[in-house]
Amino acid sequence: MSDTLQRLAGVIESRKPANGGDPEKSYVARLFSKGDDAILKKIGEEATETVMAAKDARVDGKTDKVLYECADLWFHSMVLLAQFNLTPQQVLDELARREGISGIEEKAGRK
Repeated sequence: MSDTLQRLAGVIESRKPANGGDPEKSYVARLFSKGDDAILKKIGEEATETVMAAKDARVDGKTDKVLYECADLWFHSMVLLAQFNLTPQQVLDELARREGISGIEEKAGRK
């Protein structure tokens, strides 16, 4: 796993209130303290902003906002993973498992 992802996952984990994260001092601790719905709402917002940035880039050719919004989306997705005690490495492992499998075939095999 990328060192950056690994370090970020560690910081996110440390911000959980159970690990001493203080909602008064940490944005991530505040998200955790608000629960799943706050995290999911933020992911929805970031996903929408990513889509809008991509639509704008299609018109004006400027991709800097796509990169910025994608980073926000990834970050908040990592907060969600931590909320459910999952890790970025598990996501990478799942992507590796799917490698070489048709997307149609993989989707049909889900329960």
